[in-house]
Amino acid sequence: MQWRAGEVVGQVREWPGAVELRVALEDGVDEVRGLAYTTVTGAPAVGERVLLNASALLRGLGTGGLAFVVARADRLPPDPAPGAGHIVKARYTPVQQMLLAVDEQDSPHHEALRDADDLAGTPVVVADLHSALPAVVAGVRSARPDARVAYVMTDGGALPAAFSRAVAGLREAGVLAATLTVGQAFGGDHEAVTVHTGLLAARHVVGADVVVVAQGPGNVGTGTTWGYSGVAAAEALHAADVLGGRGVASLRVAGADARERHRGISHHSRTAYGRALLAPADVPVTTLPDAGLDALVRRQLDELVASARTRLTAVEVPVTGLREALEESPVPLSTMGRGLSDDPAPFLAAAAAGAYAATVSSRP
Repeated sequence: MQWRAGEVVGQVREWPGAVELRVALEDGVDEVRGLAYTTVTGAPAVGERVLLNASALLRGLGTGGLAFVVARADRLPPDPAPGAGHIVKARYTPVQQMLLAVDEQDSPHHEALRDADDLAGTPVVVADLHSALPAVVAGVRSARPDARVAYVMTDGGALPAAFSRAVAGLREAGVLAATLTVGQAFGGDHEAVTVHTGLLAARHVVGADVVVVAQGPGNVGTGTTWGYSGVAAAEALHAADVLGGRGVASLRVAGADARERHRGISHHSRTAYGRALLAPADVPVTTLPDAGLDALVRRQLDELVASARTRLTAVEVPVTGLREALEESPVPLSTMGRGLSDDPAPFLAAAAAGAYAATVSSRP
């Protein structure tokens, strides 16, 4: 961990749970972007001295490549109001949070969840990347505008939900009913201890018609077959299957990625769904505007279905209306630095998964 100290010289923007700041470092030369989580540190004011974790910034990382406010050097935030809850997340780190989980004994929803054991066929769309979330939601709304969508955020990427401006924007626009942060992730509308209770709460507490499961922003990859955080997509589909949900595997597709292993259906999807997955799942696919890429994806999907260790069912989803739904997204669409006009394939693939899930929802 690389520490830096500086003075807040301006506020860039804020959204629920977070504020982005301009911080002049004490070296008198550099000014950096700093992010403060308001539930952790409060909102530092201009002129305040702050202590920063600058490791990701100095390493030049992508999604998390900024400095994080660890503390306000001369002012402590007020204690939160007294309340129930004893579930600790980011455990045994200096910034651990004590939270009320939806499934714990003090929760008003404990009775509803104590013996809950069934999703009753609720479709669960599982995606590799956080950037798929707005596209999946757009697809759901293209097929069923009134559907309630819940997002179960796993802990493979960012832990604080407040890091995601997409989640904040979708909630503000009223197209996402709730976020449930599970495992070590925190800061959602509801906390849950496991993916399983997060899924159950999405149905029995939130009343979701469709549930989307994906990690928070920031995918971890190592260039190895198994060393990437998106492999947990298989584990989420296992949880959905055990609980009687309908697993929908959203494909990670790219047409503009320079890395051959990600062109067409990413090797991440091929590994998670083709090798790690042991439960059945539906795999939606739709027509892509690039005929060559479309043919590649379909060939790769045939190979994936044929070689999978479980029953994968390829499902054709009409492309009609998907592009328009994506263009109407209330939040920007971006994956790996590319938007809808740069590479429509990843967003169309995710939207197809959402549209399919909306059509098979067991709720009226």
